[in-house]
Amino acid sequence: RRTVPAGPQPQPKTAGAEAQAQAEAGAEAQGPSGWRRHLDPAAAGRRRRRLSLQRSSTMALTLLNCTLQASSGIADCVYGNFSAPKAQEFLAAKGSRLELLRPDEDSGNLELVASLETFSIIRAVRAFRLVGAPMDQIVVANDSGKITILEFDGNKKLFTQLHCEPYGKTGCRRIVPGQYLAVDPKGRAIMVAAVEKQKLVYVTNRDAASNLTISSPLEGHKAATLTYATCALDVGFDNPVFAAIEIGYDEADHDPTGEALADTEKYLTYYELDLGLNHVTRRWAEPIAQTANMLLSVPGGEDGPSGVLVVAENWVAYKHEGHAEVRTPIPRRQGLAPNRGTLIVAATMHKQKDLFFYLLQSEYGDVYKVSLELDEGKENVANVVCAYFDSLPVAVSLCITKLGLLFLAAETGNHALLQFKGIGDDADVAASAVQDESLGDDAEAAAEVAPTFAPRAKLQNLLPLDDVESLAPLNDFLAADLINSGSTQLFTLCGTGNRASMRVLKHGLSVSEMAVSKLPGQPQNVWTVKNDAEAEYDAYIVVSFSNATLVLSIGETVEEVTDSGFNTDYATLATQMLADGGLVQVHAGGIRHISADNRVTEWKPPGKQPIEKAASNARQVCVALAGGDLVYFELDEAGGLTEGVTKSLGADVCCLDLMPVPENRVKAPFLAVGCYDNSVRLLSLADKDAMLTPCGVKSMTHRPHSLALSMLNANAIASSADGFDDDDDDDE
Repeated sequence: RRTVPAGPQPQPKTAGAEAQAQAEAGAEAQGPSGWRRHLDPAAAGRRRRRLSLQRSSTMALTLLNCTLQASSGIADCVYGNFSAPKAQEFLAAKGSRLELLRPDEDSGNLELVASLETFSIIRAVRAFRLVGAPMDQIVVANDSGKITILEFDGNKKLFTQLHCEPYGKTGCRRIVPGQYLAVDPKGRAIMVAAVEKQKLVYVTNRDAASNLTISSPLEGHKAATLTYATCALDVGFDNPVFAAIEIGYDEADHDPTGEALADTEKYLTYYELDLGLNHVTRRWAEPIAQTANMLLSVPGGEDGPSGVLVVAENWVAYKHEGHAEVRTPIPRRQGLAPNRGTLIVAATMHKQKDLFFYLLQSEYGDVYKVSLELDEGKENVANVVCAYFDSLPVAVSLCITKLGLLFLAAETGNHALLQFKGIGDDADVAASAVQDESLGDDAEAAAEVAPTFAPRAKLQNLLPLDDVESLAPLNDFLAADLINSGSTQLFTLCGTGNRASMRVLKHGLSVSEMAVSKLPGQPQNVWTVKNDAEAEYDAYIVVSFSNATLVLSIGETVEEVTDSGFNTDYATLATQMLADGGLVQVHAGGIRHISADNRVTEWKPPGKQPIEKAASNARQVCVALAGGDLVYFELDEAGGLTEGVTKSLGADVCCLDLMPVPENRVKAPFLAVGCYDNSVRLLSLADKDAMLTPCGVKSMTHRPHSLALSMLNANAIASSADGFDDDDDDDE
């Protein structure tokens, strides 16, 4: 219905969002040549709600990315006891994901205990433990600008957040802390450092309820300073001390000639946290090698002299306040050019009673064992011994457990778990400290005094136990269906050098092989059944051959059993656990019912007719005899299988199926039968007086091979494509 307006239509003058929505609705309703249609109030209200929703949804749009397959490359890894006091576990940081791995005591394989998606870029992770605590806790630094402390609940297998304290902007910035983490060995303080300038120290303690507390950050900044590495010194219960490799660029930044850069030195700096005054001071600094890139803490107190190992290219040196430097060259590979250096990329320490040593790995994959020789008083270091240990794939991180396992987080290719066969006490190639101060820090100077070795092709001190699959780095991939399987595969090029590989990724779930058992012949069918109605897992694997049956028990091992109650002289046609906890086995010679108390009852077919097909569920069994006869059984209240009805179909049966018993019912209402006359018949089981009566017949173009009956949801849900339909505002 249209009317000619008397004049220009006035715009609404009400205030707020409602006036704007009405104005927009009026503009849409305005027709050509001044024509206007009348809008009923309900339609106008729906239009206003739609416009308001469009504006609010546009402003509130956020996107969340969840990967289908987690990253397999490890950025950092630590060892600790996270789920139990004596648990030997590794915590791996994979991109934005934390994974807790535990070696199996029997098989030696690494098992995934739990994982946590942090939705951030994890930059560093460390384990720490307060004095007297039974388990380790986790401190994580990422690109969120916060320091996070986590605890793992071994019972629930979940990570629990204890603290999440902000300290800077988000993102991986050179001036925002988070690149380096150092934890006091007694768990009293945590240092979070940035690449440039900023260092923050947090004091950790317990409250009256023994809950972990964390203080406000204490600043230890130094302007115009770059940081290369940090670590915490073992000073017992004295004030916590942190060490850092630093270089100042203030003079070089203001020198346009570049001469000041050549004279700039790296420093080993000690930062002390005064627990009484609650502030951080720069305690001590001393020049070190220009190529220094790593710090390793030396045990202190009764276990050692304290201090740090400064790892540089070609050299490893012991340094400490008030102690002379003890420097040792790193053994070199045979055939390595004199001007080619040896750079250490990963290191770890193993500590026991009256014993500690370090494993260092070079960029070539060679592993060195570094040990300290102390004087008689065990207060000063007399010698640093660096010996060739073994050669392994280049690692990002190394971790040693107290049980003698080494986890290698590889830079490229699969990660590895290895076991110690020896600790390299009888090393053939070892270097000792050099007292010649005229030797420089470059490769030529180290080549003059460093012993050489030929890397071993086979491991001598380590034994491989397990591999953890890793696609890192993924160099290229192709998405295509090259094997004509109907689904796309990903053909990937992974790794580098002699660890390069091409791998094919397919959609689906991975399968872990738990046990392998050789079979005496070619099986024709296999089932898994429980032996207890309340059991969580299946107890038997029933394997059917052409003329026999094999029953295997499932436990720590898979082995054949002879006391299961099954008849192993026939091929099994069907097996099922019944509702009373008993088992039923259908074979060509009859039906064998094994009750829950191990009593065995057998039913033999009449006239020696063999059973050809069978179907069962928790309360019903149906068998097809030769010639097309069907025999139906039900589980009675006494726990026995009662023969119900026998019906001749007039055609041999090639397949049949009983659907599972529906919820809140005592039996399935239908039986489906496929016959050799190319027909599929649906028979009723609901009425006792009309048992096995036909409900329908379907003629097929070919002989049916298998059938499956399933209960579908009878509730249909209809939804409108447009929730703001102008014609009807009611839900359908």
